[in-house]
Amino acid sequence: MVIRTNQAPDEHQLAIIAHQLGRAPRGIEAVAATDSQGTPLVLRMAPIVDGKPFPTLYWLCSDVLKVEISRIEAVGVIKSLEQRLQEEPEFLAAYQQSHRDYVAARWGSMSAAQREEVAKLGYTNVLTERGIGGISNWQQIRCLHTQYAHHLCGDNVIGQWMDQHHQVDRFLPSETSP
Repeated sequence: MVIRTNQAPDEHQLAIIAHQLGRAPRGIEAVAATDSQGTPLVLRMAPIVDGKPFPTLYWLCSDVLKVEISRIEAVGVIKSLEQRLQEEPEFLAAYQQSHRDYVAARWGSMSAAQREEVAKLGYTNVLTERGIGGISNWQQIRCLHTQYAHHLCGDNVIGQWMDQHHQVDRFLPSETSP
């Protein structure tokens, strides 16, 4: 069960996140999604980290999901999905809508001060035109992890496809998990 939280991480969650990432976390604004036990699955990141644009709004931090999605990527799924994007206009349109939703969520999550900083640093175009995971070509797929993170927090056609064809959602803890 996925719970969309969009709340600042507490100390316990920060410790889990540090363990998941293998380092101290930087640029986290909120835990965007957890399992039913409060374990972070997706992080919502700041638009500027260390003075540079960070266009990845949703960062997948679940160890189990990262491993499963890496396994799917390793068998060449991205290339076959990109081929499908070229051959199926409806699928491409849905994918591009996922990018538009992501861009809108990223911009909408920023405070006025953050938008001002983004503009001052000259990164407005990066954060209003780059899609999921910061990709500029919305006919390509860079990373299934960022697609799935967006799926858990929004409406993402690639994440939906991953659940339908690879049952990634079976790795999400259920309410009855210990």
